[in-house]
Amino acid sequence: MAKLLLHWLLSAVCILLVARFVPGFFVRGFGTALIAAIVIGLVNSTIGALLKIVTFPLTIITFGIFWLLINALMLKLAAVFVPGFEVHGLWPAFWGGLILSVLNMIVRQVLKSSE
Repeated sequence: MAKLLLHWLLSAVCILLVARFVPGFFVRGFGTALIAAIVIGLVNSTIGALLKIVTFPLTIITFGIFWLLINALMLKLAAVFVPGFEVHGLWPAFWGGLILSVLNMIVRQVLKSSE
């Protein structure tokens, strides 16, 4: 349970970092980032997973680049549900999703190695 809470907190920090470095990606504060982390996780685990399964052949043809587009669209969708979390445009969503994925991979590795 503590590991899950730590991952949630670190995911919110990652969202704040992305908002700081990607123009067009805005987060009002840490509380908003915490809510956005939950909503992004829910959106990715439901609609995002379904879209990734359905578009798998297209993802293979584009060598995985289409997967990044799906991540960008899922970020934009999550922004619709969270007040104070905004993504203006597809490019900020694309770059935000890419950077957020890399940061979350690093967080997972750090948490995995600390076991």
